[in-house]
Amino acid sequence: MSNQKNSFAMRLSLVFQLTLVLVFILNPDRSPAQRMPISLHPQNPHYFLYRDKPTILITSAEHYGAVLNLDFDYIPYLDELKSKRLNLTRTFTGAYLEPSGAFNITANVLAPKPAKFICPWLRSEEPGHTLGGNKFDLTRWDPAYFERLRDFVSSAEKRGIIVELALFCPFYKDDQWIGSPMYAANNINGLGNVQREEVYTMDKHGGLYAIQEAMVRKIVQELQQYGNVIYEICNEPYFGGVTMEWQHQIASVIDETEKELGVRHLISQNIANHTALITNPHPAVSLFNFHYASPPVAVGQNYHLNKAIGNNETGFRGQQDSTYRKEGWEFILAGGTLYNNLDYSFTADHEGGDFRYPEKQPGGGSTSLRTQLGYLADFINSFTFVQMKPDSLFIADGLLSPSVGYVLAEPGQQYAVYLLHAGGAQLSLQLPSGRYKLDWLNPVTGVYISKDKMVHKGGMARVTVPENTFDIALRIVRKK
Repeated sequence: MSNQKNSFAMRLSLVFQLTLVLVFILNPDRSPAQRMPISLHPQNPHYFLYRDKPTILITSAEHYGAVLNLDFDYIPYLDELKSKRLNLTRTFTGAYLEPSGAFNITANVLAPKPAKFICPWLRSEEPGHTLGGNKFDLTRWDPAYFERLRDFVSSAEKRGIIVELALFCPFYKDDQWIGSPMYAANNINGLGNVQREEVYTMDKHGGLYAIQEAMVRKIVQELQQYGNVIYEICNEPYFGGVTMEWQHQIASVIDETEKELGVRHLISQNIANHTALITNPHPAVSLFNFHYASPPVAVGQNYHLNKAIGNNETGFRGQQDSTYRKEGWEFILAGGTLYNNLDYSFTADHEGGDFRYPEKQPGGGSTSLRTQLGYLADFINSFTFVQMKPDSLFIADGLLSPSVGYVLAEPGQQYAVYLLHAGGAQLSLQLPSGRYKLDWLNPVTGVYISKDKMVHKGGMARVTVPENTFDIALRIVRKK
């Protein structure tokens, strides 16, 4: 019996080794670190760990239709993000789409032409979809969709870009609900004969919950091999009747499916617009996202959770680059770990991000903004930021209204400072004695406009902010 056990163990070991060899053959460009999913950093879970490196996610990205809109060529889009050193994209699965003209958005990537809409479910032979084309069969998967989804994620992975996949989205108005494949008139399964506020519930869904759970399991299975995926339960669930019970159940489905697969990706939950105190979070959720979180109160309000806090949608506050540059800098320097601006310069005809949107467009986005957010990425990555945390006491005085300051600090070692409307101000800094290097950065140009050295003997350190028109950043690092 012992020999039989040893023989079985040897065969099992050989199978395992051959499996590893096969994995490397099929994925020659992916190291073990690349295959490990992005996770919370074990030393400081307010930040991420990806490919063995501390990671913060910063981007200005398309309006969520990169996969579901067949007219959108995502390769030049991803190339543009990479070229600006941006490392995040957010996209929707296709359970939700928008009609043309929704939210006053011109050339909306999330509003594909009827013949160019693709989603997890296969179209049937029966015509009659409310937006054109055949109805869907909610019991059959569309292989072309999953091939496109995998290729999108794989293409992003090759460029070091994380994909936050929003599985669901509420229906804000009836004209959005009647375009969904889950709407009764759009499928051949007799499902979805409910009001839009009942779709994402556990008791009034009209048979849709089983379809939703199956879709989640299928997507998780299809993407199990990719390390650059974060699953978001639902975009803006605080609209459209989405229940917390349903959100927690979807989180459990993701968690349970991945346990069966032997892999674990991060799960994110969208909490609120602006800010809210998070209570009784689902244990499988590691990233809590807010929208339009300026000023970044949400970070400090929920910092005690020791989880990642993101601002994964902003972009409805006009078209000035300065608006969204400021929001990105203040959120990251307040201790946030993810920032995403909606960038309307990406369209199905301008995937490189050079669309000239009209003045009525609700938000902005541009090559210049993406460049400026790249400077933010460079700045924060110049620190060992996992050693840092928000410090509201470092600047003792000297900031007068309407000036605002945000500081990340490892006391006595390194400080990242972002200031608004502070040109010429005298700052008193709670800086321990030592020798320091002080570098002042222009966030618009990415140029360090002043580089100084300081030998500080203790007590308050006084520095003068260089003159500037809007904002400025300061890096302070102790010299050895």
